[in-house]
Amino acid sequence: MKLYGEAMPAPNPRRVRIFLAEKGLSVPEIPIGMRQGGHRSPEHLARNSLGQVPTLELEDGTTISETVAICRYFEVLHPDPPLFGVTALEQANVEMWIRRAEFRLMVPVGMFWRHAHPLTARLLKQNVEFGESNREVVERAQLWLHKELADGRPYLTGDTYTMADITGQTTLDFADFTGLHTPAEAKHVLAWRERMAARPSASA
Repeated sequence: MKLYGEAMPAPNPRRVRIFLAEKGLSVPEIPIGMRQGGHRSPEHLARNSLGQVPTLELEDGTTISETVAICRYFEVLHPDPPLFGVTALEQANVEMWIRRAEFRLMVPVGMFWRHAHPLTARLLKQNVEFGESNREVVERAQLWLHKELADGRPYLTGDTYTMADITGQTTLDFADFTGLHTPAEAKHVLAWRERMAARPSASA
């Protein structure tokens, strides 16, 4: 079994690394060198026709792409500790918060990265005005999250650490890398981020 990925600050491969660390699992990871175009090599496109990472390759050559799909695969094989919830309500709540983190945070962060960051300017045609417009979107989303966390719960879904927290953590850490920092007034988000950063898996 091999995991094709990329080192920091790439957020999606890190999501899987943190998930595996929380499970106490070790899977060899092969960085493909995205800045060098490794994700567009014929070898990697044969594994994942979209040229994305992470991509998990099983012993029989079967490949699984998409971060949540990879993590769900390991969740079934190694259910403890549960990171997608146990009861129907817990699982629905985790799914809800994963989607909220992806759509409300990751999408605008990604649009800023693609269209307004100088490191991506040489890789694609940018619409800088659109990219910059996502600064406000990301800030508003974090202020919304601040209000959501005002009830004092330690994690996004309640009292239990889940895949939703991993998704939010890796997204906002990547946002920092791009220059989109958590506003000082979003104190509950900052406190939640400190709790996430204190976990041993955060170094993955």
